[in-house]
Amino acid sequence: MPDDRRLTRRGVLKRAGLAAAAAAVPSYVGSAFRRTMPLAQTVAPGQQTAADLPISDVMTRLSTYMSQARDRALPDEVIEKAKWHVLDTVAAIVSGSELAPGRAAMAFARAYGGKPVATVVGDTVLCGPIEAALANGTMAHADETDDTLAPGPWHPGCNVVPAALALGEQFGTSGAQFLRAVVLGYDIGTRILAAVQPGMANSHKLTYGIGGVFGAAAAAGCAASLDATRMRWVLSYAAQQSSGIESFPRDIDHIEKGFIFGGMGARSGVTSALLVHAGWNGVNDIMSGPDNFLLANAPTGNAELLIDKLGERYELTRANIKRWTVGQPIHAPLDALEALLKRQPIDPNQVQELIVRYAPGSITDNSGPSDINVQHALAVMLTDKALTFRSIHDKARMQDPAIVRLRAKVRLEPGAAGGARGAAARTPLIQITLAGGARLTQDNVGPGVLGTAANPMTREQLVAKCRDLMAPVLRAAPAARLIDRVLELEKTKDIRQLRPLLQRTYRAGPPRLSEYPHAK
Repeated sequence: MPDDRRLTRRGVLKRAGLAAAAAAVPSYVGSAFRRTMPLAQTVAPGQQTAADLPISDVMTRLSTYMSQARDRALPDEVIEKAKWHVLDTVAAIVSGSELAPGRAAMAFARAYGGKPVATVVGDTVLCGPIEAALANGTMAHADETDDTLAPGPWHPGCNVVPAALALGEQFGTSGAQFLRAVVLGYDIGTRILAAVQPGMANSHKLTYGIGGVFGAAAAAGCAASLDATRMRWVLSYAAQQSSGIESFPRDIDHIEKGFIFGGMGARSGVTSALLVHAGWNGVNDIMSGPDNFLLANAPTGNAELLIDKLGERYELTRANIKRWTVGQPIHAPLDALEALLKRQPIDPNQVQELIVRYAPGSITDNSGPSDINVQHALAVMLTDKALTFRSIHDKARMQDPAIVRLRAKVRLEPGAAGGARGAAARTPLIQITLAGGARLTQDNVGPGVLGTAANPMTREQLVAKCRDLMAPVLRAAPAARLIDRVLELEKTKDIRQLRPLLQRTYRAGPPRLSEYPHAK
C-alpha cells in the first residue's frame, strides 16, 4: 500500500480531530452566526434538531439586556452605590490577603500564573485573568468582610468585582464600563437565584456557588463586550459550572469557603466569557428546552423572574455592606449586645447564661471558623467590650479557656417567628442572666442591621471601614489614594490605571507553597 494511503493510528486520530474541529468552529457573516451541521443529512425533512430549538422570549430579552449593559447609562444613585460595593470588595480583598485563604490564593497565582495581564491584589505578581479572578475572589471572601445579598442568598461582590476587574484589565475597559459590568453581575446572579429558589430548599446545594458563577459570568461578558448571541452562550457555560455543597461551616480555616463563595464563581464566570470570546459556541437557550438549567435545579422554578423589573430594579441597591467582619446572620446579635454594653457594663465572669433568640442549627451555630461562629463572636465581645477584625481572626482565642467557658454559656432559642433563619436574624433578643439572678435584655436595634437597605451606612462610615481594613496592609497614604480613586471610578479611562494602587511592593517576601503543608 502506498504511504499516502496507509492508515496509522496517529493519522486516524489527526483526521478525526480536524473533522471535529471543523464542525465545531463558528462562522461569523456580518452579525449573523452560521453553524455547520455535519449530521443534517441524517435528519428527516422537516424534523427539528436540538440546535434549531426556538429561543424563548425570556432568553431573548435577558441576553439583549446583558449585551447592551456596557453602554447603558445608569442612575446616579446606582453609580454611587456601585462604587461603594467595589470599594468594599477591594477592602475585603486587601485585608483578606493577610489571612490564610489569601496567602494560599497568592501562592497559587504565583505557581500557576499564566499570561501576565491581570492584577493579583495585595501582591506584585501579574497573571492570567482566570488565575487572577480565582485569587482575588478567594481573598475577597478570605473572611466575612464582603457584602451579601439576601435574595438568594449569595455574596455578590467577591464574585462579580474580581471577574469584572480581571477582564476589564485584559480588554482595557473604562471605569464606567467596569461599573456597569458590576451592576449587571449583581442583577443577573440574583435573578438566577430567584428563578431556581423553589428547588434549593433542603437540597444541600449552595446558592452562593450558583449566584456567584452567573453573576461573575454576566460581569465578565459585559467587560468583554459580548453581543446577545454570545451572552446566551456565556450563560450556558455558567450553567454547566454552577456548583457547590452546603458543607462550608465545617471548613475550619475558611480556605475552601473562600474558594466556593468567591474564587470559584469568579474563576468560572471569567472562564465562561473567555471561552465564548475565543470563538466557542454553546447552547442557545440554557433556560428553556430539554434538560435546561431550571429543570435540573427547580422544575417548579419561574423563568419569568429572570427578567422581572430588569432595568428598573437594580439588585445592587438591595445588597448589604457589613459593619462587622463576621457572617451576616451574626450582625443583629452583635448590634444588640453592643447596645446592651453601652447601657450597662457587664463583667463576663458574672454571666451565668446568655440566650439569643436566633435559629438553633443555623449556619453560624458553633461553626468551625471563628468569624461564622455566633457563640464565639458574642463571647469575644463580652470579654473585650468590642469586636474588631483582629480580635475575631485571632485563632488562638478559639482555645482560650476563658472564651471557651463563656462560649459554653451562650444558648440559642428560636426567634419570634418560629426560628426561621431570616426572621431570627432580623429580630434577635439578647437575654443575659447574671450571678444573683439579675436579667438584662436587649431587643433588635434600629430599623435594621447597620449596612442593610433598611439602615444603610453613610459614605463616611464606609470609608472609615475600608480605611481601617486596608491601611495596615497598604499603609495609610496609599490606602487613602486608592479609596479616593475608586470613589471617582466613572472618570477612569482605563481600569488598568488602578493597578499601582492595588499592588503592594514592600512585602518582606512572597507567599510560598511550602507554607501550606498539603500543597503539592
